Amino acid sequence: MRSIFAVVLLAGVALAGFAVYMTQDYIAGMQRELAAARASQGNAVEMGQIVLAQRNLRYGERLEADALIEAPWPVYALPQDAFTRIEDLISDDGRPRVVLRAMDAREPIFPSKVSAPGADAGITAKLTRGMRAFTIQVNVTTGVSGFLRPGDHVDVFWTGRSANGEITRLIDSQLRLIAVDQSADMDRRNAVAVARNVTVEATPQQVAALAQAQSTGRLSLALVGMDDDTSEFVEIDQRRLLGIEEQQEAAPVEAPQACHIRTRRGNEVVKIEIPCTN
Repeated sequence: MRSIFAVVLLAGVALAGFAVYMTQDYIAGMQRELAAARASQGNAVEMGQIVLAQRNLRYGERLEADALIEAPWPVYALPQDAFTRIEDLISDDGRPRVVLRAMDAREPIFPSKVSAPGADAGITAKLTRGMRAFTIQVNVTTGVSGFLRPGDHVDVFWTGRSANGEITRLIDSQLRLIAVDQSADMDRRNAVAVARNVTVEATPQQVAALAQAQSTGRLSLALVGMDDDTSEFVEIDQRRLLGIEEQQEAAPVEAPQACHIRTRRGNEVVKIEIPCTN
């Protein structure tokens, strides 16, 4: 009887051990499959490389290698003009780039935010090919009360005398500001200060028109809203400003033509009106 009980006990222990082994093998297999699925899912997104700012960068600061970091970036979201290698930013001939716009840490580096190798942070680094810089004198009234910043766009109005009296006319639209006073910093903090002059980017033809307008009248600026590309011809004089309609002079009324004959009655000459034949 005892031998039978021992045999049953051993069989039960063996079955329990076999069940534990099978359970562990099943769990291990599931873990391997889960890890493989995670690995395959992670490899489904193709990764590239991008250059980021390793710390906060200030306007006018020289760009050094220790201020940059290369980081993985999904290829599908990689900007076309972003730098992908630090070597592309750091020149071998010792001509450093300069920061043109303040950047936060981990912000991608774009060509528009840094100067060319060896160039400074002046306005020449901001001029587009074929464009010129022209300075306009402004005050608290004509300069939009100090709200102008480099990078904004403005409309330019001219006020002066014409053959019909004093008029105000829009002479240029959507001109980009590249400097306010002597600062080209697009992130300048002293935004409440009223500028004395602003520098705009313009074609040589526009520069000639602005120079002529500034020497013959007063120029005023109007700040254009972000992403606003509307433009229209604007001209107003004092009569239109006050709503006075121009009165046309009445044409003179011609007197009806009359014909006469003269006849003598005794010693008196009489003038008699008759119908005109022509």
